[in-house]
Amino acid sequence: QVQLVESGGGLVQPGGSLRLSCAASGLLFSHYVMGWYRQAPGKQRELVATSTSSGSTNYADSVKGRFTITRDNAKNTVYLQMNSLKPEDSAVYYCNANPRSGLGYNYWGQGTQVTVSS
Repeated sequence: QVQLVESGGGLVQPGGSLRLSCAASGLLFSHYVMGWYRQAPGKQRELVATSTSSGSTNYADSVKGRFTITRDNAKNTVYLQMNSLKPEDSAVYYCNANPRSGLGYNYWGQGTQVTVSS
């Protein structure tokens, strides 16, 4: 069974940092573009960052310079380092595995809550 399990969410003050982790199992990790998405109450899910197995990354403009996505292919794990957090970063963050071919199934984790508040 394919599973994406996120961890690392929580409550943090503005300006603080969090590191999210997503552990993947049941799939060939190198065949997938890994990504982080987020969804705040009343808003659509939006892309935060993506990373290919070769290291190419893409970021939403709203997080550039503050967030960093990395992946450890040997551990089948993708990370999202979030620095200088703002209240508008508050959302449920979801891990995503997207087949490189674009033809396979698109997998999602269960989400982890990030709340930025003073």
